[in-house]
Amino acid sequence: MLLFTLVGGYILTSMIFFKFPTLLHKKKQVKFMCQHISHRGGAGEGYENTMYAFKRAVAIGTEMLELDCHLTKDGEVVVSHDHDLLRSTGTNKSISEVNYKDLPLLKPRLPIDFDPDAEYIGTEKEEDRRFALLKEVFEAFPNIPVNIDIKVNDDELITKVSELIKGYNREEYTVWGNFSDEITRKCYRTNPNVNLLFSMRRVILLIVFLYTGLLPFVPLKETHLEIFLPSIYLRRKGSPSSTFLPLEKILVRTINVLLMRRCLFNHLRARGIHVYFWVLNEEEEFKKAFDLGATGVMTDYPTRLKLFLNNCPAE
Repeated sequence: MLLFTLVGGYILTSMIFFKFPTLLHKKKQVKFMCQHISHRGGAGEGYENTMYAFKRAVAIGTEMLELDCHLTKDGEVVVSHDHDLLRSTGTNKSISEVNYKDLPLLKPRLPIDFDPDAEYIGTEKEEDRRFALLKEVFEAFPNIPVNIDIKVNDDELITKVSELIKGYNREEYTVWGNFSDEITRKCYRTNPNVNLLFSMRRVILLIVFLYTGLLPFVPLKETHLEIFLPSIYLRRKGSPSSTFLPLEKILVRTINVLLMRRCLFNHLRARGIHVYFWVLNEEEEFKKAFDLGATGVMTDYPTRLKLFLNNCPAE
């Protein structure tokens, strides 16, 4: 009888604090709210991670720029998704092996990772295919929130990115981290004042906490949850270029069952944690994400998302 009373009391208490988390936790005060996020600046409408793409996305009305960082041989923080140059430029070298001034231009035709078999083929000037520096982005867009993926486990890179964030007074308007828990923990230790992403390990713990009823009682240092909508992987199964395997299908469906819970996203939002879905490129995906309670959506096609939000304003 005592056991039933204790279990019942725990379940009831967990449910109350799950519904009203601010009874236990102070709501995080993130300085920005972004529904429209341009992935790599909008890789489907401009050369990815370039100033051309960033300027175009901001002109369309994006509320956040998502980008990736690496260090060049001479220690410059360059904006690039890949650590090597082969896919983006055709040069079989790592960024860390090349000085910034010697980086080649991006190829005229670039594949779009989250739009299978599509390419961006631009008509821009050659200079618009130049790799951007992180400091250029901060200088050009002082009031636009920036989402930074620290791509490699490099203490110097993390330190230099932190110094740039502080130097441009952007601690409250930047979010950073990586899937890697080690990288994300290093980011937090280096500068705990910058908004923080959940690592993959922390997402798994989030699921464990949710289904054990512990989530309402656990403090969370992160401010932003970025997750993928399972359908973006399921749709790639039939693509000739897809590496989709049966095990991946099981994993994706498991994530769909366990993580795609509006009640979870409502709880996180009540705690001041933003929920972003990546990388969505179709109207039905935008709708699904916002119906689930997403704070924002990350896309390769800023124009499509802008039109959707104009026609179907999210809550």
